[in-house]
Amino acid sequence: MKIDFIDGKGRGVIATKHFNKGEFVVEYHGDLIEITDAKKREALYAQDPSTGCYMYYFQYLSKTYCVDATKETNRLGRLINHSKCGNCQTKLHDIDGIPHLILIASRDIEVGEELLYDYGDRSKASIEAHPWLKH
Repeated sequence: MKIDFIDGKGRGVIATKHFNKGEFVVEYHGDLIEITDAKKREALYAQDPSTGCYMYYFQYLSKTYCVDATKETNRLGRLINHSKCGNCQTKLHDIDGIPHLILIASRDIEVGEELLYDYGDRSKASIEAHPWLKH
């Protein structure tokens, strides 16, 4: 996989190999934190729009967690863009009782395709702030 500039989006991730449907693509890697800490970080990030926000909330064993991937790293999962018709989907993967978010191919993906998944956020406030979530 490689990072590329995508018109109208900024950075994105391009497949450099073929992925079969159901195949592991990449982990959405970051700090695994509980919701109370996540909300504090989100409020802090909102004070600096240049920071961006790469927070993924999910349920695990009846508790809400967040993977905060806002910190710049060489991990590519955080740079996969949104599409309601993406070619990847997230899946929760348990390793020794610790939840990991991974992206798997939701269909066969060819070399040169941009990797995309549905962020799943349909809230009115989010769509007003980020109109691209409609697509």
